[in-house]
Amino acid sequence: MSSSLSKIVVAWAAMGLALLIGFAGATPARAADPTMAELLKILRDRGSLSEAEYEALSRSTSEKPAESTGSADGGEADAAGAESTGLEEVEKKVHHNEKFDAWEHAERIEDAEKEIEEQKKEFLRIKEINDGTSSDLINKTLAGKWYERISIKGYTQFRATEVLHQNGPQLEVPVDRSVRDDEVFTIRRGRLVFSGDVTERLFLYVQTDFNAFIGSNEAVVQMRDLYGDIALDSKKEWRLRFGLTKLPYGFANMQSSQNRAALERPDAINSTIEGERDYGAYLMWAPAEIRLLFKDIVKRGLKGTGDYGVVAIGAYNGQGANRPDQNSEPHVVGRIAYPIQFENGQILELGAQYHWGNYVTNTSAITVPVELGGGTIASPTQSNNGVIDQRGGVTFIWYPQPFGVEAEWNVGEGPELSANYDRIQSKFLHGGYVQLELKKDTSFGTFFPFTRWNYYKGGRKFGTNAPHSSVNEIDTGIEYSPFPEVELTLQYTHTFDRTNARIAFDPRNAQSPTAPYDLTKNADRLGVQVQWNY
Repeated sequence: MSSSLSKIVVAWAAMGLALLIGFAGATPARAADPTMAELLKILRDRGSLSEAEYEALSRSTSEKPAESTGSADGGEADAAGAESTGLEEVEKKVHHNEKFDAWEHAERIEDAEKEIEEQKKEFLRIKEINDGTSSDLINKTLAGKWYERISIKGYTQFRATEVLHQNGPQLEVPVDRSVRDDEVFTIRRGRLVFSGDVTERLFLYVQTDFNAFIGSNEAVVQMRDLYGDIALDSKKEWRLRFGLTKLPYGFANMQSSQNRAALERPDAINSTIEGERDYGAYLMWAPAEIRLLFKDIVKRGLKGTGDYGVVAIGAYNGQGANRPDQNSEPHVVGRIAYPIQFENGQILELGAQYHWGNYVTNTSAITVPVELGGGTIASPTQSNNGVIDQRGGVTFIWYPQPFGVEAEWNVGEGPELSANYDRIQSKFLHGGYVQLELKKDTSFGTFFPFTRWNYYKGGRKFGTNAPHSSVNEIDTGIEYSPFPEVELTLQYTHTFDRTNARIAFDPRNAQSPTAPYDLTKNADRLGVQVQWNY
């Protein structure tokens, strides 16, 4: 424990003893100080106090001591009783070997009160640090101890999906490998995050993923995020971000899968950049009070994105997470997202985003249907620098208090396989989603029912040969959190139509579909997920 926190605990112990003995039996009972009660909570959350010590100290400050009717000996007995509730253990914990004989020396009580007032001021500065409005004290306390500033957290999603019915080829959902006829249980995501302010001006964020899929290998560890934020001012309103990070485009892509209600992101937004991440450099700005609001939205379980700035502009490779650039021509991106909090506490967030660049599609030889000539042709051609890849979108979020609405739509043009399968060209695309939701807190936990319409028409640039993709689905589900550490989600999805972007027609196989990338229609599937947060 740091010396500053040790002083706070010792000072609080002195005040607790003074309250219990009624200031040597002569001072009337006083109510507990709510500021110091909050201090106890912070010390418990930081691990400086055990739960038992916290409960003992809380009781000693919340119960009003009876007015003394006896001598100093009676006060001495009361103090001994208070020590038996756990204060002696706290003194041992902070390596304080001398006991406060408050009932014998009134001057020491006065000195303790002065020390408490000083520690209150220091406590308020600690509270400012926790609120993100000050960093002076923590920098002094943890100088040279960067490892003390790093937090470790994460979550795991254990999932089972069952396709109940389908017409046409096997249902294929590019972003969800659990949707397979031969799949039962899988770990959809296994994330571990290391993050923290290593200095006053540098924030570090590292996230690994256990479930990554690379080629034929599954359940391998992959880097999801590795970036640093450099603060350009003391309030950290202006930041530079460098590294592997989320592309600032759209609400659904910014929203962590740990917070999202639906099992997967909507195709129209996620097709911008599957995996949501790339190597890039960004400039971000947000006022200090808006950064706190972004943080509070997530903390209150309102399914927010966290702080990616009110304004974010930058450049990135454009080929996706952990993929090398293919044309030495970075994409550019810009995003604006502003939350408005009304007097009744309701929050509305409006946003807009745009990105532009040239994308190089992975290609392979295609087997053409018989009606188009049959046989195998060479891989589709494309420009050496790729083809135009650009789109813009708008965002509307009405946070669930208790009713909520999420809606996003984007339009643009991007890589898509031509109708005769011989080239990759830039073609029109559009799509989005609308989600209705409800957050209900009860004594049994939090219930979060939702319904989402998911629609997209356009090329799937991250798929081999960038085939045209059609998606039209309705998701209906409910998330239930009996306590914050565990979330249970049940989701039913009806697919009106969805393109299988993997298969290709083979005239030698009579069981193959009737076109290179055929539609699965009127499919129904059920997904169940258990998520634990740590």
